[in-house]
Amino acid sequence: MKRILLFLGTNLAVIALASITLSLLGVGNYITSQGLNLSNLLVFCAVFGFAGSFVSLFLSKWMAKMSTGTQVIEQPRSAKERWLVDTVAELSEKAGINMPEVGIFPSPESNAFATGWNKNDALVSVSQGLLDRFTPSEARAVIGHELGHVANGDMVTLSLIQGVVNTFVMFFARLIGYAVDSFLRRDGDDSGPGIGFYVTSFIAEIILGILASAIVMWFSRKREFRADEAGADLAGTQNMIAALERLRNEYDAPSAMPATMTAFGIRSGTKGALAALFTSHPPLEQRIEALQNRR
Repeated sequence: MKRILLFLGTNLAVIALASITLSLLGVGNYITSQGLNLSNLLVFCAVFGFAGSFVSLFLSKWMAKMSTGTQVIEQPRSAKERWLVDTVAELSEKAGINMPEVGIFPSPESNAFATGWNKNDALVSVSQGLLDRFTPSEARAVIGHELGHVANGDMVTLSLIQGVVNTFVMFFARLIGYAVDSFLRRDGDDSGPGIGFYVTSFIAEIILGILASAIVMWFSRKREFRADEAGADLAGTQNMIAALERLRNEYDAPSAMPATMTAFGIRSGTKGALAALFTSHPPLEQRIEALQNRR
């Protein structure tokens, strides 16, 4: 129920923001009696495409807390919590960013994530399972990895890329829908877009969206390598390698992280060859090898 409410609330926010923006820009209908107005269509798609990305970005910390059950540490209540807060403070200063919020989410798997709308207003959260089983040096490397995402501005960059992808998926889907609808319509029928436009646009948007997601996931995999390098710089290369090796040895099953948060975790589940094009993380073996070659 919580995730359904998050989904509905986010989409309502996107629709409201996009509608207000289109109204302020004075953008009218993109289908007129003269045909398709490409300028209006592009603006319409860009507003909705980027609205979705930026609403998700600005709500990312709140959504992450709700979807994972993260409890932010306001005042450490144990030695482990004190260690976690102190380690994040030390490494964030070393990375040149403001101290993020620090939290723990109740999951038995070893994982961690970072999110936030900018590098000086972020959230870093680790699972209880990671705190319980990782050595301090391994956990420190994982925290360094997550702070690397923050310092590199990965959340903002990923949102921008997603916004561009959303824009062109919507744009070309509607072009295809209009072309098919025009072909199916009878000569001289200028009554506006028919059912063919909406059905074709919907199907085209799904297909193009799946294909375009490979572009976003390619960037996501690249950013994992960069975050591993940041973790190695902040906490030591050998410690980063040891943390990744422990992740590899512990898990061969899909991640228990909510689907909306998987791209922000340090690991995701294993994938087949074709599915690997659409996964947010490279295989742990490749990440370990990249760090070994870097030494």
